[in-house]
Amino acid sequence: MERREIEIFLTLAEELHFGRTGDRLLVSQARVSQTIKKLERQFGVTLFDRTSRRVAITPVGAALYTDLRAGHDRIERGVAAAMAAGRGVTGTLTVGLEAPAVAELAAPVFTRFRDRNPGVEVVFRETGFVDPLDLLRTGEVDVTVTNGPVDEDGFDEGPVVFREPVVLAVARDHRLANRSSVTLADLDGEVVFRAGRRAAPYRREPEPQVSTLLDLMARVAAGEGVCPLAAHAADYFARPTLAMVPFEAGLPPVSWVLCWRAGARTARVSALVDATRAG
Repeated sequence: MERREIEIFLTLAEELHFGRTGDRLLVSQARVSQTIKKLERQFGVTLFDRTSRRVAITPVGAALYTDLRAGHDRIERGVAAAMAAGRGVTGTLTVGLEAPAVAELAAPVFTRFRDRNPGVEVVFRETGFVDPLDLLRTGEVDVTVTNGPVDEDGFDEGPVVFREPVVLAVARDHRLANRSSVTLADLDGEVVFRAGRRAAPYRREPEPQVSTLLDLMARVAAGEGVCPLAAHAADYFARPTLAMVPFEAGLPPVSWVLCWRAGARTARVSALVDATRAG
């Protein structure tokens, strides 16, 4: 089997749809169909049962998929390792995280990076709450994932690694706690805390700033104010004294972006940028 034939077979086995397979591989649906028919003639077996309504892989096709998938992945890792070594992409990539949960939320990006660059070890560091670019300033990390856009001199902004909606953190007995959703207008008259170094573009300019996440959660729970947060807060910071109320649809999401010091984009950072854009 030629490499393209293997890719078409594997992709069709995953998609079970000729059109989506063609879209993924940037080939025509007819090319997909012709390739599968050729393979079936070559092997003398049916690999896929298809009708006008559905495509299903046969037991023989499933067994072939298992064998080819494992071999194909090993080859791809080997090629990626050789290319990475040729580019000099080895060593350690230290990534600062404004929100530590992003390491899990954006796991596909970092998994793809590791697969493509097996010679690089990825190390995560939690950045400062008030100044998430602190570790970049001191050179302790190579790149930071922070809330975009990055509008500070001396830093370059890269692609988005993850997007998520916005929620409003309020005390459990707050007037908005039992609402199914809130709007920016609901913040009128409220003390709105700043989470991190700045207000995201969709927020009204907040009033006080707190120095730690623990202090923020405690003050919100005490009814001293409210705070817009990325939606993952509802899972990662859940507690009985707080409610996380979604904002109505239409509000721009939180965008977590790559950021590095201007002029300090290393080969490892470039490889992470490439892995992010490949998603």
